[in-house]
Amino acid sequence: MIPQVLLNDGLKLPAIGLGTYNLRGAAGVQAMTSAIDIGYRLLDSAFNYENEGAVGEAVRRSSVPRDQLFITSKLPGRHHAYDKALYTIQESLYRTKLDYYDLFLIHWPNPKQDIYVEAWQALIDAKKWGLIRSIGVCNFLPEHLDRLTKETGVTPSINQIELHPHFSQTEQLAYDKEQGIVTESWSPLGRASNVLQNETIQGIAEAHGKTISQIILRWHIQLGALPIPKSSSPQRQLENIQIFDFELTNQEMEQIASLTKADGRIANQDPAEYEEF
Repeated sequence: MIPQVLLNDGLKLPAIGLGTYNLRGAAGVQAMTSAIDIGYRLLDSAFNYENEGAVGEAVRRSSVPRDQLFITSKLPGRHHAYDKALYTIQESLYRTKLDYYDLFLIHWPNPKQDIYVEAWQALIDAKKWGLIRSIGVCNFLPEHLDRLTKETGVTPSINQIELHPHFSQTEQLAYDKEQGIVTESWSPLGRASNVLQNETIQGIAEAHGKTISQIILRWHIQLGALPIPKSSSPQRQLENIQIFDFELTNQEMEQIASLTKADGRIANQDPAEYEEF
């Protein structure tokens, strides 16, 4: 029931995935296997989430074949140097006990370190060696993306960015689309902020007989973004993927977009300055 999104390297991903931040241990495995049973096929993790072992265990416990699942992890800022990046990719796979990642991303550009191009070259080589099927980035601004393409000749397939009604990222979305990069949305529901009590979105939800979360996730889909909401509740997991049987009007899309704020970032993590290690 979940449509697919075509990446610029030919890989097709489900149009919505499951975020796994803070899903760890036995409870995390249970939450992920629940999501797979419900219909999720894309799981988004990261080296820094410290749950790659749980992700791998969920894959093994699943009744869904590995080649029908799409598993993502991310390179931390402290391992941007070329050799460290390669070791980290290998170590990350050892943690999951998987043979390959479907998608591997650079977590943040860390421009003050200024070695994200080295990290990108490591991802390019790891893909050539069969460790990764598709490579991308997170939180990269246009100047960072331009530099990757100019210096390596390889454009990321994905740019995963903070995107929610309080931070709609119109310019970044347009840039990514122009470059043939699919935008993924982290914290697509605003990380349980007051956006989930917004009266404007509530009115739209009532008009469609949907929940506020479903309206927001549908907004992402119609923006052309791929949301990865996190939930450990089977009921909410199911609710979050039941968004492909209705459409928002242009007016409703504009109403939600109008909620954006100049200071709408959840934790003030500006990729031009923020350093993640």
